[in-house]
Amino acid sequence: MENREFIISGMTCGGCVARAKKAFESLEGVHEAHVQLEAPQARLSLEKPFTLEELQSALNAAGSYTLSAVKPATPVAASAPATAASSKERSFFETYKPLLLIVGMLLLVTGTIQWGSWNGMEWMRHFMAGFFLVFSFFKLLNVNGFAESYRMYDWVAGAWPTWGYVYPFVELALGMAYLVDFQPFATNVITFVLMVLGAGSVIQSNLNKRKIQCACLGDVFNLPMSFVTIVEDGAMALMAGWMLLS
Repeated sequence: MENREFIISGMTCGGCVARAKKAFESLEGVHEAHVQLEAPQARLSLEKPFTLEELQSALNAAGSYTLSAVKPATPVAASAPATAASSKERSFFETYKPLLLIVGMLLLVTGTIQWGSWNGMEWMRHFMAGFFLVFSFFKLLNVNGFAESYRMYDWVAGAWPTWGYVYPFVELALGMAYLVDFQPFATNVITFVLMVLGAGSVIQSNLNKRKIQCACLGDVFNLPMSFVTIVEDGAMALMAGWMLLS
């Protein structure tokens, strides 16, 4: 068994990752293909030798991507790439800026609605309505791209790929249900179950140290999977659970 690493130029989202992985694994002699957005983008376990041209030919079926082999670093230049990489590392705010701004705006708007007469249950309902409506909007911009990203780590979508295409519409329906307070018991039960499953999927991906894109905002923003996603799902599950108990 031979393990080789490659750089793939042109990948921008989880959908690209899924297509590239499928293209590599379609080749007889590729035992396993691990593909991610971070360099090196592809790690292949090969049962027989492949030329770069053969692998590139398979990758062409996935899209306009360019494959290049990772060159081992020489001792003299070993420290330079590390310095360059560290200088390009983004801060927490830079990485999660889109998500933080969206949550911040939701807190601001829903908090303003409660101005002068605070009602915690009503605030949670409004926040959850805004959360699902906004997040479903980003997913609906490219349902196919979201579905391909989502099945890379979600338990349900991994077992039933169609779920990735259904989920944005489920979020939209939940947002509308919270907005008009429709069937609150059923709405909260569904939300609690979905958020717990989502958090569990993310926890497993993090424990497996899989560097993949979070699909919470569709494929519009490149957000890495991390504890932030766990907090996001966990907070929504807690709010749904609290509303059920109350």
